[in-house]
Amino acid sequence: MAAKTQDYTAMMKDMMGAFPVDTKAMDEAFKTSATLNEKLSAVALEAAEKSTEISAKWTKDTLTKLADMSKVKKEPADYAKAMTDFASAQAEVAAENMAAYAEIAKKVQMDTVELMMAAGKDFSEDATAAMKKATDDMTTAAQKASAK
Repeated sequence: MAAKTQDYTAMMKDMMGAFPVDTKAMDEAFKTSATLNEKLSAVALEAAEKSTEISAKWTKDTLTKLADMSKVKKEPADYAKAMTDFASAQAEVAAENMAAYAEIAKKVQMDTVELMMAAGKDFSEDATAAMKKATDDMTTAAQKASAK
């Protein structure tokens, strides 16, 4: 006498088919995540661009001042004065540029916090919508299954 084995594959397929999966909610969550990544990249790229502009201007100014400092002077004391003027100007420019870098960093921080708060709200709304849809689908599927 041959024992009849149960077809678990068919049983699992029937069970999974009774509980539909809504991929729209997953698509929305993915889109929200991709949008957040795009916005964060834009913040980082803008900061990099501004930092590069500051660095390029700083380098150009330094080279111009070095060219002035390296010119031949009439008196030996003029060399000491040129060095002092250069060092003083560099300290002032360094302070200005560090303040400019700090402003960029502050803007990046503020923009990032703003984006993360908005994204948290979006993710929360997506999750709430997905859970409501899943609950509704499960309730409908359970009602259909119990009506059979």
